[in-house]
Amino acid sequence: MKNQPPEIKDDDSLAWTETLKNVRRLPQPEEPPSAPIYIEEVTPTISYKNIPNIYQLSYLHVGDLSNMDGQTARRMKRCEYKIEATLDLHGKTETQAYDNVFNFIKQAYLQNKRCVLIITGKGLNQNADDDIFSEKGKLKERTPVWLNSEQLRPLILGFIHPTQNLGGTGALYILLRKNK
Repeated sequence: MKNQPPEIKDDDSLAWTETLKNVRRLPQPEEPPSAPIYIEEVTPTISYKNIPNIYQLSYLHVGDLSNMDGQTARRMKRCEYKIEATLDLHGKTETQAYDNVFNFIKQAYLQNKRCVLIITGKGLNQNADDDIFSEKGKLKERTPVWLNSEQLRPLILGFIHPTQNLGGTGALYILLRKNK
């Protein structure tokens, strides 16, 4: 009595028979092919020389001021631009921070603000019991990636970690492009 199918009631049996009445067996080949099938070699139609290298695309790193003229870059390094708006991400989840950063940068740009500060925190407030190899400072790590997204990258001229009195490595000092 092991592995016997459950008993089918009359209504179920009729429904099953009705369902299967139009089912036909597919025709099967009489014999499997004796020789292996070879596919023609395909040559690519595009040249790899024409594909842009992802590392050559305009990706800003923290401290990369190559898009600025010399005077602007010097003022940026010295944090001489007046901070017109600040966003503090302490206590935010990654999803909340993502939304806040996008909205903050877009609003600042639309309001013709030139320099803004995003405080990410350093990610050091972990329990002592945590593994030393665990990720720390997720928002600190992710925020530059968000700033380089295709929606925000055109609005930003550059960003650096500001001086220690403005947050050091736990913040990003961002210079926005002029809104034309």
